[in-house]
Amino acid sequence: MLNYLWFFLAALFEIAGCFAFWMWLRQGKSAWWVIPALLSLTLFALLLTRIESTYAGRAYAAYGGIYIIASIGWLAVVERVRPLGSDWLGVALCVIGASIILFGPKFSAS
Repeated sequence: MLNYLWFFLAALFEIAGCFAFWMWLRQGKSAWWVIPALLSLTLFALLLTRIESTYAGRAYAAYGGIYIIASIGWLAVVERVRPLGSDWLGVALCVIGASIILFGPKFSAS
């Protein structure tokens, strides 16, 4: 379960970092937004290395599902847009898929 905490924290920092670039480049905010963007993206990368997985590619694939739920949460909380039912269905499918990718090797025959 600790993996999900690392995934969630990594997702928040990745989204925040990308959002800061979005604010600078798409919303015309100051270039100073790049500083928190770079710090946030650095923390994202560091947190993602905390995932218990033998292979980076598998950790990144599993992370993708958690990133999606965090993105929908960001949409709702930060951007104040109500997610659709189809958003939540997609989130559920992605989290199930991410869990299969991450924990599948533990149940596979070697």
